[in-house]
Amino acid sequence: MASASFQTITPVDGSVYLERRYADDGEIDDALSAASAAQAAWAATPISERAALCAKAVDAFVAKADRHAEELAWQMGRPIRFGHSEVGGFEERARHMIAIAEEVLADVQVGEKEGFLRYIKRVPLGVVLTVAPWNYPYLTAVNSIVPALMAGNTMILKHASQTPRCGERIADAFAEAGLPDGVFQVLHLSHEATAKIIASDEVDFVAFTGSVPGGASIEKAAAGHFLGVGLELGGKDPAYVRADANLGHAIENLVDGAFFNSGQSCCAIERIYVHADLYEPFVEGFAELTRQYKLGSPLDPGTTLGPVVRTSAADFVRGQVEEAVAAGAKALVDPTGFPADAPGTPYLAPQVLVDVDHSMRVMSEESFGPVIGIMKVGSDEEAIGLMNDSPFGLTAAVWTEDTEAAIAIGDRIETGTWFMNRCDYLDPALAWTGVKHSGRGCTLSRLGYEVLTRPKSYHLRTAT
Repeated sequence: MASASFQTITPVDGSVYLERRYADDGEIDDALSAASAAQAAWAATPISERAALCAKAVDAFVAKADRHAEELAWQMGRPIRFGHSEVGGFEERARHMIAIAEEVLADVQVGEKEGFLRYIKRVPLGVVLTVAPWNYPYLTAVNSIVPALMAGNTMILKHASQTPRCGERIADAFAEAGLPDGVFQVLHLSHEATAKIIASDEVDFVAFTGSVPGGASIEKAAAGHFLGVGLELGGKDPAYVRADANLGHAIENLVDGAFFNSGQSCCAIERIYVHADLYEPFVEGFAELTRQYKLGSPLDPGTTLGPVVRTSAADFVRGQVEEAVAAGAKALVDPTGFPADAPGTPYLAPQVLVDVDHSMRVMSEESFGPVIGIMKVGSDEEAIGLMNDSPFGLTAAVWTEDTEAAIAIGDRIETGTWFMNRCDYLDPALAWTGVKHSGRGCTLSRLGYEVLTRPKSYHLRTAT
């Protein structure tokens, strides 16, 4: 019996971009068996050889950057002019994790003790399942794929139905590099099949990036099966512009941090608090720069703001804006200045709201679209309270010329990453992690390898 299929509807024009068939039970069983069968030999492969193969895969992937950029535009709507930035980020993260692997995965020495040899090995977990999202389909996937493989695990990737070709392109790169059979595989899976695999006791770790409800579903499927789960979930990331901030730099960076990728980033800036001393010029400059975006087809090289992923996502943001305005907020951007903006389509003009407060959904609920609310504050203390008034805690940022003040404020902010004078960026040398509803676990950096391995202690008596 043939398995069901799914279609990817492009936000460019609402047409069917591609169609794929979900893996059936037999294909899933075969993939799990192949991953398990390949794991021991892969774990026994020297790290230097794993690194060489992974590096070749990165080379193969980067060589086709133009194709990736165009396919990203069709699948999820990012302007083609920005597609290369995701390829560059994929390369940066992959090469960093490859470069540090041998040192990080080396045996842990615990000191000499007469008559004994003692050390701790970092042992791979086994089979890792990565469930990747559509909004940064390469950047999010690479966070777990390369370190999992470098640590000696085998890998199965399930990509979002909006971006299935991205998973296939990663598989193409590893195949071109000559990765052994069964070490890296891609399956197109329904939600039900994904949950079944997680609960099958045939995978040893799940790396998930997506929504809070999606994370809850992953945890539910994993419950009672004693496997590790890494969750990178939503955000409502705040920024604070202090009175001593460089105004022009803050405006330029925060506009980009709010609206890049049409605001469809877990670590996008979604709410801004500005000290009263800078509030008026900041709001004026922010709105003016926002009005300079060009909304249109992501295939047009001149477009700087593409459509959101689907019409329902655009309608969600429109609803947040309408509710806020009805409750007293003021919208500073006239959508008629963006001819492509059209209700009933995913083409949505950016919006800047003032006179907002935390009773409004736009300031408390993840928007995942091109809208930002800006509030005036009178002190650091007020800003800290508002920044922490959220169920999310992925990243947060401050604009200031005072590093000591930035550190002191950061120590009190409930967040996984704290920025000063930048935002919406992931440094692969630092742990990528969140608190509260933004998830649990860690990817990238030295610490990212810890969740993809387990410690195995060796306690050897050498004198009897």
